[in-house]
Amino acid sequence: MSAQDVHIIAELSTIPAEDWNALSHVADYPYLRHEFLVALEQNDCLGEKFGWYPQHLAIYDDGKLVAAAPMYVKTNSYGEFVFDWSWASAYERQGKRYYPKLISGAPYTPATGPKLLVGPGQDEEALQTQLAHAAVALAKAQECSSVHWLFTPEEETSLLTNNRYERRIGCQFHWSNEGYKDFDHYLSFFSSSKRKNVRKERKKVTDAGFTFEWLNGYNASNADWQEFHTLYEDTFDKYGGWATLSLAFFQQIAKTMPDNVLLVQAKLDGKVIATAFNLVGKDTLYGRHWGCHADYHSLHFEACYYQGLEYCIQHGLKRFEPGAQGEHKIARGFLPQQTDSAHLMLDPEFDAAIKNFLKHETEHMFEYIDEMHTRSPFKQS
Repeated sequence: MSAQDVHIIAELSTIPAEDWNALSHVADYPYLRHEFLVALEQNDCLGEKFGWYPQHLAIYDDGKLVAAAPMYVKTNSYGEFVFDWSWASAYERQGKRYYPKLISGAPYTPATGPKLLVGPGQDEEALQTQLAHAAVALAKAQECSSVHWLFTPEEETSLLTNNRYERRIGCQFHWSNEGYKDFDHYLSFFSSSKRKNVRKERKKVTDAGFTFEWLNGYNASNADWQEFHTLYEDTFDKYGGWATLSLAFFQQIAKTMPDNVLLVQAKLDGKVIATAFNLVGKDTLYGRHWGCHADYHSLHFEACYYQGLEYCIQHGLKRFEPGAQGEHKIARGFLPQQTDSAHLMLDPEFDAAIKNFLKHETEHMFEYIDEMHTRSPFKQS
């Protein structure tokens, strides 16, 4: 190899796990751990069926991995959660081909985390800039219409916008741990009416006889994973979309990253009625999937939100990100939070149109975030 080589990696398993996980912040963010991404690649969660083709960028210096970015050529916009269906439609109305496109992100994951990954002791800004430009070169080589960096942290978004990319603003609803001692202490900061509503919801579930169990990769059995996956698939059958994650995927990450896995089981008379799947980062709980055999009053709120809040408080986690969208989360203490992504259209004319679109969309998004803050359940000082 020359002093610095940029490689395109179609199978992440060809990079040693310890090399990938040593890159900046990867160990803290479970969705980009080597174990998670490899499990997707090895268990029929990507490829032609779902339109995700791994093309990871890896920079080597004298044979040592010094920087990388998770990259995928996409033939659709499914599983990204930064919605560009209208962009694709407008592009194609001009007689142009929007797909394939190139994206950087964790598949099927609407959670902010690092994408421009740099090894310890390296020149971070220089290597991140090189990755930003390498993505454009890869997009051109693959005849892609555009490059999209999804759910980037602020410092990465700023670097990308300094290198021709355009920022796009989104909104999610996140919880922050302000040093709460227990759930009652947390609720003491709510206004009286909001506090009563949460207690009523929790009482509905306990009065129905539900008990809850927290399982990780060590103590969740194959039967537990089979039960969850059935519920996971049923949820997509009920509400639409594709159940992209296979049973084998969940079973593999339970073995390879057991500390990062959290299953919340809701049981009635010893039988599992519902399960919520979460991943645990260094200081953040990420809620993702859930399913239930039957509908019970407030069971979704308890399994997906209140149990997660209890877990965060008990384990000292600073944040709880329960997934995309959902204004109903505000009443439970999840407040609006700006999310970022960065985009570059290779067609100059369409790139100008997107810049104009984003200017107006950003204004509306800031107005929306401000409005959502007025619905906070917390007491006003």
